[in-house]
Amino acid sequence: MRNSYDGLHCKVVHGGQLTDSFQVKIGVRQGCSLSLSLFSFHLVVDWIMKTSASQGKHGIQWRAWMWLHDLFFADDLALLSHTHQQMQMKTTSIAAASESLNLNIHKGKTKIPKYNTENTNLVTLDGALEEVKTFVLLGSFIGKQGGSDTEVNERTDETRAEFLQLKNICNSKQLAANNKVRIFNTNVKIVQLYGAETWRNTTAIINKVQVFVNNCLRKILNVRWPDAISNSHCVCVCV
Repeated sequence: MRNSYDGLHCKVVHGGQLTDSFQVKIGVRQGCSLSLSLFSFHLVVDWIMKTSASQGKHGIQWRAWMWLHDLFFADDLALLSHTHQQMQMKTTSIAAASESLNLNIHKGKTKIPKYNTENTNLVTLDGALEEVKTFVLLGSFIGKQGGSDTEVNERTDETRAEFLQLKNICNSKQLAANNKVRIFNTNVKIVQLYGAETWRNTTAIINKVQVFVNNCLRKILNVRWPDAISNSHCVCVCV
């Protein structure tokens, strides 16, 4: 597997022309020779879940007669249970099924969020698994209370740091305002709205995102707080 990646080069078609060869150093490499193996691994995880899944009402109620036991994407797996006993049983069962295929659960990456429970017992797997209030999965911030507030707050903080890196661009007198806004949209706004299609569409969340964007646009346009210029005017200028 390592040899198939070392020294990997590829070409892309751009404007109808094939580019020069360049080395691939990062990325998911979905078009590589291991794609079939990675797809097969997805089937292996599915087999593990079906083999180890406990029957009955051991997940969370999804509909009147349906229960949701787990969610997984590639090799990232989320187990769902109402009780500590059920979660412990699922974890132990999946670990045993995985071990039969020479696979192991990465304990360092395994996190246990709890919500609305007074049970303080720890889920164990050759030692206690870490309990957390928030964690990151596939680039999204997930809080133990669910919803989108944690994601929006964390992403706004992360985006603010990205915007600060553009301070020299915002203060530049050589760049036109529309060019600054284009840079803002491609380098900052895209970070702010990553995964936004999964957020709850509430007035509070929309306002929180819009307030941050408005503040950034005012800084780009060098609008001071004493200036009687509305946010809507700033948006019109930047469009």
